[in-house]
Amino acid sequence: MPPPIRVVLVPHSTAWAQAAQAEGARLADVLRDDLVAVHHIGSTAIPGIHAKPIVDLMPVVRGLTAVDEKVALLRKLGYACWGEYGIAGRRYCTLDDPATGRRRFQLHCFEAGNHEIRRHLAFRDYLRTHSEVAQKYDAEKQRCQRLYPADSHKYSDAKAAWIVTHLAEALAWYDSE
Repeated sequence: MPPPIRVVLVPHSTAWAQAAQAEGARLADVLRDDLVAVHHIGSTAIPGIHAKPIVDLMPVVRGLTAVDEKVALLRKLGYACWGEYGIAGRRYCTLDDPATGRRRFQLHCFEAGNHEIRRHLAFRDYLRTHSEVAQKYDAEKQRCQRLYPADSHKYSDAKAAWIVTHLAEALAWYDSE
């Protein structure tokens, strides 16, 4: 299990989309034909809200065996691999900057067809489309950061109820699009 990190929220940066694209290309070089898509998810993918400056990527693969077999290659890219890390059917990996020790990327790898893919994309796209809800999420994130500035695990747990409440709306909206 990765240790908790300090929670620092910063205003949105357009550089995050560029970083996501560049890192997606590095992952494509490793995962090759096993890779279906790489999605930029999480708060760095939602313009107008604060985020931890850590880019979340969701590689969708043909099978998780491919990810498991390429852990050594992911480690060569600088990733630490943590297995499912609390979500069945996921492979979770983190990449920290070797110079600063700060987390730069988090991977949430899922096999094509996994229901978690739809959940992540629905939440992201719902907040991108509904700026008033995104601003409420931003306020909730900042509230949770004030409560747990030194513990990213407790911060995530604190905002989970807000996410669950709004995820149902996001999924209904996503399915109607």
